[in-house]
Amino acid sequence: MPTTSFDKDSIKASIIGKLQRYNGRTIEEASNGQIYRALASTVRDQIMQKWMISREERKTNNNKRLFYLSVEFLMGRSLYTNILNLVSLDAYKQALDELHIDVDKVLQEEPEPALGNGGLGRLAACFMDSLASLDLPAMGCSIRYEYGLFRQKIVDGQQVELPDYWLGNGNVWEMPVMEDACEVHFNGHVEMGNENGRTVFRHVGYNTVEAVPYDMPLVGYDTSTVNSLRLWSARAPKRIDLSDFNHGHYVQASEEKELAEAISNILYPEDNHYEGKLLRLKQQYFFTSATLQYILKDFKKLNGTNWSKLPEKVVIHINDTHPGLAIPELMRLLMDEEGLGWDEAQQIVSRTMAYTNHTIMAEALEKWPEDMVKSLLPRIYQILVEMNKRLCARLWNFFPGEAERVGRMAIIAYGYIHMANLCVAMTFSTNGVSKLHGDILKQETFHDFYLVMPEKFSAITNGITHRRWLMACNPELTKLICDTIGTDWVKDPELLHDLAPYADDAAFREQFEKIKHNNKVRLSNFLKEHQGAIVDPNFIFDAQSKRLHEYKRQMLNALHILVLYNRIVNDPNFTMRPRVFIFGSKAAPGYNRAKLIIRFINGLSALIAKHPRASKMLQVVFLENYDVSSAQLLIPATEISEQISTASKEASGTGNMKYMMNGAITIGTMDGANVEISEQVGMDNIYIFGMRSDTVLDMYRERNYNPMTIFETNQELRLALTQMIDGTVLPDAPSALQDLYHSLLIGDWGNMADPFFVLKDFGSYSMAQRRIDADYADRDKWNRMAVINTAMSGVFCSDRTIREYNDTIWHLDPLKRKV
Repeated sequence: MPTTSFDKDSIKASIIGKLQRYNGRTIEEASNGQIYRALASTVRDQIMQKWMISREERKTNNNKRLFYLSVEFLMGRSLYTNILNLVSLDAYKQALDELHIDVDKVLQEEPEPALGNGGLGRLAACFMDSLASLDLPAMGCSIRYEYGLFRQKIVDGQQVELPDYWLGNGNVWEMPVMEDACEVHFNGHVEMGNENGRTVFRHVGYNTVEAVPYDMPLVGYDTSTVNSLRLWSARAPKRIDLSDFNHGHYVQASEEKELAEAISNILYPEDNHYEGKLLRLKQQYFFTSATLQYILKDFKKLNGTNWSKLPEKVVIHINDTHPGLAIPELMRLLMDEEGLGWDEAQQIVSRTMAYTNHTIMAEALEKWPEDMVKSLLPRIYQILVEMNKRLCARLWNFFPGEAERVGRMAIIAYGYIHMANLCVAMTFSTNGVSKLHGDILKQETFHDFYLVMPEKFSAITNGITHRRWLMACNPELTKLICDTIGTDWVKDPELLHDLAPYADDAAFREQFEKIKHNNKVRLSNFLKEHQGAIVDPNFIFDAQSKRLHEYKRQMLNALHILVLYNRIVNDPNFTMRPRVFIFGSKAAPGYNRAKLIIRFINGLSALIAKHPRASKMLQVVFLENYDVSSAQLLIPATEISEQISTASKEASGTGNMKYMMNGAITIGTMDGANVEISEQVGMDNIYIFGMRSDTVLDMYRERNYNPMTIFETNQELRLALTQMIDGTVLPDAPSALQDLYHSLLIGDWGNMADPFFVLKDFGSYSMAQRRIDADYADRDKWNRMAVINTAMSGVFCSDRTIREYNDTIWHLDPLKRKV
């Protein structure tokens, strides 16, 4: 059996040899980029041996396997975490030191895979890390986006989107798997025929796109298991029309290629027009169809055509509604390609598919125009119609005479295909991602489904991988923890609770605080190099980093900053501990209000910087192009974690867990996993403010909230809101923020004003911030709170989450062989 560990000398020899063979360079001559590729391919060689063995073990044991379908996987850079999970950090460090290689500069050469946007994709990445580390056989499945979401540039305070061509110099970790390439068919029509007395359906006249898989290894920590992330790339069957080209029609000659490959160009193409919606639908069907074709091909190799065994060997997890077309596609493949009848196929499908809901936001519960689906996916549409017919018949028996209620639960209703209804109705499991979210799904969002099929519903609180979000991003704190309580917590992170007694140890708190300061210095250096921002590490570091959305309430944070600015400017006796507010957010390209919030935040930054007194106590930094790598610097440096979404809107959150694990203290609403964080750390070690979720839901039902009364009675808020539109914040464009102002006070298009209760919760938020300022001055108290947050964070590790998923939903057996 080949060795799966490399020593210092073999690592050195490999790097030197690769530079000579592939670049004709010595170590001294090589660029950092060339050294990166030599180092990464050395690590890949080590992984390949394990990957090969893992595949053979899975096939030999014929274990049940999870296929985790997600439109996003926000992986982050892989080089350091792969070395970490191979438990080879010391060997590689010694080798690189002896070769006089600057590790930090080489690590920066790795491109950040642009395969995700926010929490959904980062959660999927954490899950993949934990699945491999727990020896559970799994494959993540998504799209190989060539240009990702976008690269964010801030120009004159405004977001500008640029292509993120992360594959420009190749991806050392991926391997094309051409033998698994397949065809995906669009458009055309369906013909019905008869074969041996059986009705058959043939999809004809279709357009073909080739799906080409690229696999990336997912390395488990200190184990032999290496799973795969499979990313599908779209390709035209005909690369160029030579006849058109030779007649001088150069654009037309490659038109088919460009149209096909657009499918895997961009994550979340703008969908405020028909073509954008159509492209998103194509993307979702493309990768689900390709994945399911591979799943059935792989099943047949190991089990033949005994399809009744499929649920025993395969579980397919739909991560939010985006991969929901996997449900009718599996029906199509089993019936049209494998010859099963409807009842048999549906029984298999409903025992194989599971669904996680990640949001109660109406706009995120996807629905597709019925005519679009009918035209683009004619056979899938037929299957959806039949599914809907059978579902509605069942619902009518449960709710006789309640047509409107049945219509709300239907898969097809009012001209739309409702993907959340499809996912809940046709899978064997539907789970929320925190206790609160699970309750809201049962009591509000899917209440009627819960009445009909309660056995499907569960709640499993999200988690994060401590390997990346503590061990990789905060090595100093990791060493302190190991020196203090030993190393058993590395494989059992809930043992972090053994740190709790050290919250009362003055010497430990002093070391803990010193590490936090070092991380603040590291972040300050990065901000200066990255975007020229000069930040004093002696300021309090307060961070809010998450996707820009109104319900996440970056607006609440920004309004409070403007109020603080006014207090400083208008009251010469007012003082506060100097604080820098750091924002890291991307706004969807078509989400104009979110982009205005970014402009507002950057306007505040400029306003404060110009004022000699305010700038000594306040600073605002917008971290440009926030991604996993910058998060790994921001989170360990942060002291105050802003988790301030409107209660009931955040399904769970995972940023709250990352900050907590690194010793930041949360200011937040009782929303998502904040509820469980407060239970773990106790109310003395978190700052909770604002309305609770039941109050918020009642206010939505009653619709009697009038933010204008707050505007009229709260002088500080009235001044701040007026400054948004009088030229104070944006002197060169005084009216630019009118939409934000009106949305808070008047509403638009008949909708309620301030729909996320920014003004309603402002007073409570402001008081919590006053408590923070006072408590931070007591260093012993603050550091004790910080230690408690780290100590109680182990329960939020994704290893615990994955064990719960496996016990409750998947029922996978671990691969047997260990290192």
